[in-house]
Amino acid sequence: MNLDQYLGEAEVIEREGTTALNAANDLDALEAARVAFLGDRQGRVKALQESLKSISKEDKPAAGKRFNEARTRLQSLHDERKTALGRARHAGAQDDLSLPERRVWKGAKHPVTLVIEEIEGIFRELGFTVAQGPEAETEWYNFGSLNFPPNHPALDAHDTLYLEGGGLLRTHTSPVQVRTLQRYAPPIRVLIPGTVYRRDFFDASHAPAFAQIEGLCIDEGISFVDLKSTLNLFAERFFGASRTRFRPSFFPFTEPSAEMDVQCGICGGSGCPACKGTGWIEILGSGMVHPAVLESAGLDPERYTGWAFGMGPARIAISRYGIPDIRILYDSDVRFLEQIAGPVLSGVEG
Repeated sequence: MNLDQYLGEAEVIEREGTTALNAANDLDALEAARVAFLGDRQGRVKALQESLKSISKEDKPAAGKRFNEARTRLQSLHDERKTALGRARHAGAQDDLSLPERRVWKGAKHPVTLVIEEIEGIFRELGFTVAQGPEAETEWYNFGSLNFPPNHPALDAHDTLYLEGGGLLRTHTSPVQVRTLQRYAPPIRVLIPGTVYRRDFFDASHAPAFAQIEGLCIDEGISFVDLKSTLNLFAERFFGASRTRFRPSFFPFTEPSAEMDVQCGICGGSGCPACKGTGWIEILGSGMVHPAVLESAGLDPERYTGWAFGMGPARIAISRYGIPDIRILYDSDVRFLEQIAGPVLSGVEG
């Protein structure tokens, strides 16, 4: 293609493009005209640009100048028409004031998350940090390192979700205790939140996957007095409990072990349906870390002692927010979350 032919083609494209853009009477027609002439793949202006390759070196400056003029004029005309047609469409549209307002869900934290974060906040003030570990565990970390005997019922496949090729889904967050003790030297104060898995039926009070949170404190000279004083402070801060009690219990990984109760905040200890007439509500299990667990982690039980506790944030959330069925926590229903979040996190779109 020589220079005269190129200039003539540029003239034709500019003229026909101008006609097509001016003839577009809505945004859809304008877009079709833009694609036909200014499209990046098969537009006629793009083809004109490719034709520059066939122009001789001495004629290329003149051809390039004419190409830029045609492209600029068509692009400017397109932009002007787009603005004009957009204004015309907006001016012709009217808001239907009879439509009801549309509520907008802005999101809220899950009630179990709120409970976990509040617990973490209290223990952070006491010098605890948060530790985490894998949800798919080995049998040794989940049971053996925590002093479970080989014939313990929890090792049965009817109680634990075992994985193909070995391993299992952890039944508690306690394996993180051993992993933390293996990685860091005492003194250690950690809080361990996470999801655990058990082969429980999904009913009003049980779930096969649920949240758990544990605490661990290891150092020289730690005693049961430290455990009671720390957990009493936590119960006062979290539950507003004026009275607590510790009842003897048994866990393979603690010795001695104790269940901790707080006085029922509804009846004040006189007995009601919430506390099943006892005046007390059980909140957690606790105890001094068993020497065998310290040995499993490579620590000298003659030098170090410590305590641990564990609780279920979901059960606390159920009690705090008056939730009648634990399955509601797993429904992902924003209407339920909106009740917990309150009006602050919900809005209205006009």
